[in-house]
Amino acid sequence: QVQLVESGGGLVQAGGSLRLSCAASGSVFRFYAVGWYRQAPGHQREMVATISSGGRINYADSVKGRFTISRDNAKKMVYLQMNSLKPEDTADYYCSVHSYWGQGTQVTVSS
Repeated sequence: QVQLVESGGGLVQAGGSLRLSCAASGSVFRFYAVGWYRQAPGHQREMVATISSGGRINYADSVKGRFTISRDNAKKMVYLQMNSLKPEDTADYYCSVHSYWGQGTQVTVSS
């Protein structure tokens, strides 16, 4: 079983940066891909970025060049560095591993 706890969300002005963190428990973390997803009010949850166990990375087109996903298997951590934030990035952000989900962290970008 995997437990995930996100942190690092908050309120930031457009153009600013935030770094989200996801702490995972469980011994199988390093074997699975990890993803960051977000859900804005009135919208479906969407993929933001994923990173495989081997380090292959995929980004949503809307965040390419602005967001960076990384993982530290030794620490069982996943990070999402978000730069040049836009109001449309406002959402609840979740990390996910092997069908497990965290509780989410809220990101609000003011214009």
